[in-house]
Amino acid sequence: MLVSLTLHQFALIAQHELSVAEGFNVITGETGAGKSLLLDALSLCAGERADSAMVRHGAANADIYAQFDVENNNVVAEWFAKNERALEEPEVLIRRQLSNTGRSKAWLNGTPVSLAELKSLGALLVNIHSQHAQQALLKPQFVVQWLDEMAQITPLAAQTASSYQAYQQLKRRADDIASREAQRQDRIQLLQSQLADIAPLLAVDYAEVEAEHEELSNIEALMQEASHGLHLLDNDTDEPDVMTLLGQAIKLCDHQLGVSQTFEQASEQLHLAQQQITEVTALLSDYAEQQLPDPERLQALDNLISLGHRLSRKHSLPASDLINEAKGWEAQLEQLENEPSSDAMAAQIEQAWQEYLTLATQLNKERTKAAPTISKQLIKQLKPLALPNARCEFVFTKKADPSQYSAQGCYDIDLLFSANVGMPMQPLHKIASGGELSRMALVMQVLQATNADNNAAKPMLVFDEVDVGISGGTAQVVGELLRELGQTQQLLAITHQAQVAAQAHQHILVQKHHDEQTESELLILTDSAQVDELARMSGGVTITDVTRDHARSLLSDVKYSQ
Repeated sequence: MLVSLTLHQFALIAQHELSVAEGFNVITGETGAGKSLLLDALSLCAGERADSAMVRHGAANADIYAQFDVENNNVVAEWFAKNERALEEPEVLIRRQLSNTGRSKAWLNGTPVSLAELKSLGALLVNIHSQHAQQALLKPQFVVQWLDEMAQITPLAAQTASSYQAYQQLKRRADDIASREAQRQDRIQLLQSQLADIAPLLAVDYAEVEAEHEELSNIEALMQEASHGLHLLDNDTDEPDVMTLLGQAIKLCDHQLGVSQTFEQASEQLHLAQQQITEVTALLSDYAEQQLPDPERLQALDNLISLGHRLSRKHSLPASDLINEAKGWEAQLEQLENEPSSDAMAAQIEQAWQEYLTLATQLNKERTKAAPTISKQLIKQLKPLALPNARCEFVFTKKADPSQYSAQGCYDIDLLFSANVGMPMQPLHKIASGGELSRMALVMQVLQATNADNNAAKPMLVFDEVDVGISGGTAQVVGELLRELGQTQQLLAITHQAQVAAQAHQHILVQKHHDEQTESELLILTDSAQVDELARMSGGVTITDVTRDHARSLLSDVKYSQ
C-alpha cells in the first residue's frame, strides 16, 4: 500500500508531501492543472524511464519519494530475498532523482538500485491502467490474455507458448541445417582431404624431423669434422694434441702440491678437464667411425620435408603453423560430422509438435470451460453502466490450417458483444462505440483486479481517466464500483466526473497558481472545500447554491449507501 508520495522540484510542483488513504483515492482538477503528474511520479518510482523535461524549470534535479507499507506482503518479501536485499522493516522507500541533463538515479531503502530491479519490484507495488486501455480491447491477444488471467490458467498458457516456441526453434534449426546441407558436405569433404594430405606430418614431431634431416643430409662432412676434432684432442702422431699438453700441465702442478695451495686447486681442475676431454674423445670417435645412415630413412625424411614444403606453399603458412591449423580442422570436422541432419531432427520436431498439441488442447479445454462464467460476470457488471441489454460471449474458432497455430493455441478467440435488443453479437472492434469500449475496459480491469487471490497482497491500482466517455447515472455506478473495489484494495484514479469523485474515500485536488512561476498545488479536500470542487465539476466555473446542493446530495448518497 502506498503511504505517501513526496515531490520536490518535479514539473509544476515545487515541494509537496501527499498522504494517500487506504481505500479509493480520487484526483480532480481543471484541465492542465497537472493531475497526471502524480501518475507520472508513481510510474517513475515503478521503474519507468525518466525525461529531463520533468525537472522543474530552473532546478538542477527533481526528487520523488514513494513510501509503501508492505507488512504481510509475502510477494515483496520474496522479491527482496531473491534479489539478495535486506527488508529489515515492513516498509519500502523508493527514491528517484532526475537531472536536467537527462540522467536519473534510483535508491531502494537508501541503497542504489538498477532500473531493471526497480521495474520488477514496481510491478508488485503499483498497477497502472492507462486511459487508452479501451484501445487494447481491439487487439485479439489482449482478450485472450485477459481470459487466461480470469480463468487462472496463465501458467498453462505460458507453458503452451514455451512449448510452441521450442517447436519453432527446432524447425528453424532443421531448416537451417537443410539449407546448409550441400555446403556442409562440401566442407566435410574439403576438411577430410586436407587432413588426409597432412596426416603424415601430424603423426610425427615435425621439428625433430627437420633436425634429423638436416644432420643426415650432411653426415659425411660431420663425420670428417668429428675426426678432425678427435685428432686435435688425442692423436698417435708427433703433432701436439690437447691430451699430451694437458698431461704435461698436470705433472707440473702435481710437483708443487706441497708448496702452494693454488697448484693443488689447479691440479684438481686439470684432472677434471682430462676426464671430460676423455669422454669427448670417445663421443667424437664413435661419431667419426659410425656407419652411414640407411638410405631409406633419409628418403623417408626427404619425403616428409618435401610434403611440409608443398603444403606450406599451398596454404601460405609455415609448416609448423600449418600443423597447428590442422588441429582446428579436426575440431571443425568433428562438429560437422556430429551435427544432426535435417532428416535426423524430424523425430525431435514431431515429438515437440505433439507436446505442443497436448498442451494447446488442454489450454483450449480450460478456456472453453471458464468462458461462460466469465461472460456472465462481464454482463452482470455492464448492465448497471447504462447497458441494460448488454450481451457478451467468447467464441472459439479452430484455425483451418495447423500452420496457423500459434503460441496462444489452436483457436481464434473473439469476445462478441451486443448492446441492443434484437441485434446480433459481433466482435467488439466492429460494433462497440467509444463509450461502450471504455465501460467494457473498466469492467474488465475491475474484474481482473478482484479476481486475484483475496488473501494475497495486492498492488495499488491506478486508473488514468478510466471514466472517459461516460456521464450521469452511469458515472455514479462507476464511482460505486470503484469505491466497492477500494474496500479491499487501494486505488488512485483521475476523474472529471463529480459522481465518481464523490464516492472516494479521499479526494485530492490539483490546482494551478500563476505567480512569478506557475506552480501546481495538491490539496486533500474535506467538508465545504470538497463540496465546492464537486460543484465546480458539476456546474462549471460559476459555483451556485444549486450546484453546491447537488454536490451535497452526491456526498449524502454515498453516506446513505454505507
